[in-house]
Amino acid sequence: MIQRIERSWDERGEVRFICLEDLVSQDHLLRKIEKAVDFNEIYPLVEQYYCEDNGRPAADPVMLVKMVLLQHLYGIRSLRQTVKEIEVNIAYRWFLGMGIDTAVQHFATVSYAFATRFPGELCEKIFAWILEAAVAKKYVRAETVFIDGTHIKASANKNKKRKELAAATARVYNEQLWEEINADRESHEKKPLKDKPDEPPAEKETTVSTTDPDCGVFRKGENEVQFAYEAHTACDTYGFVLGYEVTPGNVHDSVAFDKVYDKVTGTFPEIRTITMDSAYRTPWICKRVFGDGRQASLPYKCPMTKDGFFKKYEYVYDEYYDCIICPNNQVLQYSTTNRDGYREYKSNPKSCVNCPHRSMCTESKNHQKVVTRHVWEDYIELADDFRYTPEGRRSYARRKETIERVFADAKEKHAMRYTHIRGLARVKRWVGLKFATMNLKKLATWAAILLDSYRLLRLFCSFYMLNPSSAT
Repeated sequence: MIQRIERSWDERGEVRFICLEDLVSQDHLLRKIEKAVDFNEIYPLVEQYYCEDNGRPAADPVMLVKMVLLQHLYGIRSLRQTVKEIEVNIAYRWFLGMGIDTAVQHFATVSYAFATRFPGELCEKIFAWILEAAVAKKYVRAETVFIDGTHIKASANKNKKRKELAAATARVYNEQLWEEINADRESHEKKPLKDKPDEPPAEKETTVSTTDPDCGVFRKGENEVQFAYEAHTACDTYGFVLGYEVTPGNVHDSVAFDKVYDKVTGTFPEIRTITMDSAYRTPWICKRVFGDGRQASLPYKCPMTKDGFFKKYEYVYDEYYDCIICPNNQVLQYSTTNRDGYREYKSNPKSCVNCPHRSMCTESKNHQKVVTRHVWEDYIELADDFRYTPEGRRSYARRKETIERVFADAKEKHAMRYTHIRGLARVKRWVGLKFATMNLKKLATWAAILLDSYRLLRLFCSFYMLNPSSAT
């Protein structure tokens, strides 16, 4: 039986003289962050958005930025809740430079600053500023980069939707592909294809949310369908986020690749290997990476053929004679290069009609087998060759420790699984701040570990200098 303990006093009403500095432990994460970066560098980033000597004194922009960083650092669901947490959390007050009884800024002030006063570029500048600090300390190792995408559930009711006709997204490499198609046709003594007439882009029917029209339909699993955004992300060997791009959830990874690739390679020209999953195994991406003198580390992709039929790799390409050899040792001759960039190799129907393997090869009425090969297929073969090298095996095996870990931490520790923000521009700012805080957390933690190691080394050196005999 538990006995009630009578207390002679209640400590909740005590009045003491206590320094706020002493209430925050020395190994607290916010202390490490305060030492890792100079937050005064924020002032030059935002000074252009403030007017001089006009109106009431503005809220300190450093405090506004720090409040937003606190929200994303600890995965707090909203700015309103962040303000409530700051009111009672001593470590948060210390980080913001506030006294224990100082009034906290209203959440609407912070929300207005990032939604109206500051443009979206400021979040990108904050992300770049933290990343530059990590690069300056030589924490970033960008020789090998990992690129992938993760979906973020949108704040949209999946039952509130409508059908719309939208223009299909034009491929960035259309003009280059068209030129190479005609060059390939001319090399095979075929007439070049006529230029396409100026026509409006093809339209396709899409499902649009009436709650948040900027998000896209994402099919999760076999049956679940939801509206979502997708964060296409690149990170280095140590898990520092190097670049990102946010799109609707129905945009394929390979479509958003070019923007992410251009951002990352423009900032880190020393990149040598790009590691991706099978969604990026396309002729254009392989050509883009290998054409720039880099390596593309990609996995094996199972052939998408019917059960019981020959796989595509069983049809061997003869580069010298420019033909295809089928499993029955029959030759498929070059026929044409179509508008999609694929060379068509066709068999002789007279040879196929009595072939014992015809049921495993083709079901065409004229008994003719057609095998296609992209004009950029050689670059995919380079990726297949690189997959078997020690570097290729090692880089792809590290995906689970790098980009997959980044997504796991972002969703579990920083509340990126679901967003209550609506609109593509606002979601992009939201994602950028989360990745910025993740880099900041890693930067501060590493800096503290190295500082402790340095102090320990100095202690040992001082001890051995005072006691030379103990060194032996």
